[in-house]
Amino acid sequence: MKEFKGRVVTPGTATATALVSHGGFNTLASFQKSLQFGDKEAKCGDQNNPDIYGKPLAGVALCLPQTIGSTTGGLVLYCACAMKRQPACMLFANHIDSLAASGAVLAEVWIDDVTMPVIDCLGDEFLDYVKSGMKITVKEDGTVIVD
Repeated sequence: MKEFKGRVVTPGTATATALVSHGGFNTLASFQKSLQFGDKEAKCGDQNNPDIYGKPLAGVALCLPQTIGSTTGGLVLYCACAMKRQPACMLFANHIDSLAASGAVLAEVWIDDVTMPVIDCLGDEFLDYVKSGMKITVKEDGTVIVD
């Protein structure tokens, strides 16, 4: 077990299984097909991300270096939350970009009964340590516990 401390972008607590990407996370490419065609598991549609391609994104602790790609990234995250197909939490080794942050913050403010804690600045050691399938617990203060 190891603890990491990051910056809280959106508050909340979560316990979920880790899904780890070592490449940048393209929000639009990852969620577009599942949101458009009703995939409730929200399987990752980004063929350029072999770490997570085809794996369910809904309900997991999504562990990433950063997001990349489209300027629609925030809107896509907001829509995933509105459709209740969001990750249990999003955990970033680096700083979250402003577009992804906007989607997470808007979902937190505007959507009732939906939480998606987002923690960034967890550091490269976090992404080196965590592996897909590990248990992740997120606390309100930005502490992330990896079992």
